[in-house]
Amino acid sequence: MFQFPLSVPRLILLSGAYLLKKLENNWGNLFQKVKKLLFLLANLICQLKILTYHSIMLTQIINAKILTPQGWLKDGSVLMRDNKILEVTNCDLAVIGAELIDAKGMYVVPGGVEIHCHGGGGGDFMEGTEEAFRTAINAHMKHGTTSIFPTLSSSTVPMIEAAAETCTKLMAEPDSPVLGLHLEGHYLNIKMAGGQMPENIKDPDPNEYIPIVEKWNCIKRWDAAPELPGAMQFGKYITGKGIVASVAHTQAEYEDIRSAWDSGYTLATHFYNAMPGFHKRREYKYEGTVESIYLIDDMNVEVVADGIHVPPTILRLVYKIKGVERACVITDALACAVSDSNVAFDPRVIIEDGVCKLADRSALAGSVATMDRLIRTLVQKAEIPLEDAVRMASETPSKFMGVYDRKGSLQKGKDADILILDQDLNIRAVWAMGKLCFRQFELFIVRHSSFHSERQTIKSFLILFLCVTHILSSSVILSSHWSHCATLFVNRLFVHSMPANWHRMKLPIHVSTVFPDLREHGGF
Repeated sequence: MFQFPLSVPRLILLSGAYLLKKLENNWGNLFQKVKKLLFLLANLICQLKILTYHSIMLTQIINAKILTPQGWLKDGSVLMRDNKILEVTNCDLAVIGAELIDAKGMYVVPGGVEIHCHGGGGGDFMEGTEEAFRTAINAHMKHGTTSIFPTLSSSTVPMIEAAAETCTKLMAEPDSPVLGLHLEGHYLNIKMAGGQMPENIKDPDPNEYIPIVEKWNCIKRWDAAPELPGAMQFGKYITGKGIVASVAHTQAEYEDIRSAWDSGYTLATHFYNAMPGFHKRREYKYEGTVESIYLIDDMNVEVVADGIHVPPTILRLVYKIKGVERACVITDALACAVSDSNVAFDPRVIIEDGVCKLADRSALAGSVATMDRLIRTLVQKAEIPLEDAVRMASETPSKFMGVYDRKGSLQKGKDADILILDQDLNIRAVWAMGKLCFRQFELFIVRHSSFHSERQTIKSFLILFLCVTHILSSSVILSSHWSHCATLFVNRLFVHSMPANWHRMKLPIHVSTVFPDLREHGGF
């Protein structure tokens, strides 16, 4: 749609106002008022730029505290058209024809990008069926996950191919939240299997993984233990195909991790879990996988931020050492998450104390967490600032997986994946690719804004008309009586043409802040 380039006249007006500011000491009150008028015009043009979208069907979130890459934007608005963000602005002027969402001062943040999740709502991705995939994805979307890389635990080749076929189909659907498949195993250290199925674990086999990679483009990440024979060759091969290689279920020490980094491994799977830390062998001390990963500054980590897999003190340590740029959060959720079910895909797994465990309680085996719980844990228990907690759930994982060009932040042109959080960081609304998939209805005023916006536009131009007449009367071009009449006329027009509660509407600009003496005439 053609739009008039309003930025040029706005710049000219602002320049004119600046010039008049230099002259006002010599030319008196008239130039001061002309300068204010120019600022007023510039503000109107800024609003007109928003109003040029009136012919497009939009959703607009107003009265929000918005997290942008530059920081928090208070009392701003987000405009969505179809599946994209059209504008993020500090102007909350209602757009004509838009569906208006009043966020009531709550937080508006990017949707969560989940890069490690096994299932939810009773569905497990290892089932490989379309029904299981959709069930799990829909369950997590209601809790703030708007993009996902479904994860398989150690699986057989037929299981991988069944899941890859389903994943490929879902990725091809319009506005799909599925971004690719994540394989956690099966090339893992059997001694660190944890909740993985031991019968499926083996060493990397190029005769097995090369045909899989060549056949299925949906695979975007594959985890392995770097100390295994053939793990370095595996890492070089998959990263050469654009697949993220991650260190997982391992006993690797520094030399193994250093070699893995040189071979293309850039990520540590559920950091601190299924890997050793500092330890002794007889009388000597050795660094573990954890310390080795810390020593490689640019190596990325993911943490299960449920407060159980990794306690809040360690979450804060990871944040302090790795920083928001190198640490993201994951749920590592199983099928029983967001579900009344107490049954996991693996019959050895039980649910106890808000987490999944092996029945013999020898190891944790996954979580029942959701994306909103991760954010709350980081902020309320690990004392990490909200803006960084949200980034660790959205921006950082999207960068790890190479999708930050369209995911992970609220910016013009990116996918409309948006969350509204209340002051307690509970989910109040979720948009995925511009579609509202969850909302607490009682908390929002949802309506079309054409009537309201047209009234705002009329008010803006009436205020401009009033300002011009006041300046002309000040310069003796018109009499003060004429200005007084114009003020009364505009005031009367507002009273009779606006809704009964017009005086409580937020004016885009308030004329009394420019000309305080107008209050004497009973206007505004």
